[in-house]
Amino acid sequence: MKKYRFSILTILLIGLSIISKGQNLNPADFQKKMKGLLNAPIIDVRTSGEFSQSHLKNAVNISINGDNFVTQISKYDKSKPIFVYCLSGSRSAYAQNLMQSQGFKEVYNLSGGLIKWRAAGLPESTDNANNSAEMSSSQFNELLKSDKLVLVDIYADWCAPCKKMAPSLEEIKTEMASKINLVRINADQNKSIVQELKVTALPTLLLYKNKKLIWSNVGFLTKEDIISHLK
Repeated sequence: MKKYRFSILTILLIGLSIISKGQNLNPADFQKKMKGLLNAPIIDVRTSGEFSQSHLKNAVNISINGDNFVTQISKYDKSKPIFVYCLSGSRSAYAQNLMQSQGFKEVYNLSGGLIKWRAAGLPESTDNANNSAEMSSSQFNELLKSDKLVLVDIYADWCAPCKKMAPSLEEIKTEMASKINLVRINADQNKSIVQELKVTALPTLLLYKNKKLIWSNVGFLTKEDIISHLK
């Protein structure tokens, strides 16, 4: 009986692996896998605005937030490997799960997204990209020159925790104006400085005193939590 149950379990596990094969890969493994599957589609699930800034070479933009994502993605062969990515890895993870539910057999997601990709120093394409001016290192350093504490908020317009925390930061900016300077940096529009600051997830808060980093946090914080660190 035990042997029989073991055989059934083995068959089920093998069956599940055949039905759907999806992996979350770190940047190095994601790049290696792409090189090994040169004909596999690469889908950038960010918005068209984000995609226009820069993207992975040969990537196709199909926004996960678009009304026709399922329709567009269904044009691809569901039996063959396909790659997905976004800025932080959360939207592409959602796309990966959605695609698997639609019958895609082998979906590879870039874990940590382009933030981790850039932190690893891996290349992006700017073909047909909108190369709007980014904040330079010198400009960022100028913002740190202050007698006050400088609180840097690195965010993205699509990031839900960023949106949730934004009102608290604006209130702190007003209520503690004599002590705090708030600097907000859009990660999508300033990828170079984000990479330089070694930001790997959003939202990220960085607190500087006399141009020196004295505190940092990754993820959502309440207004009270932020103030406790500022004091």
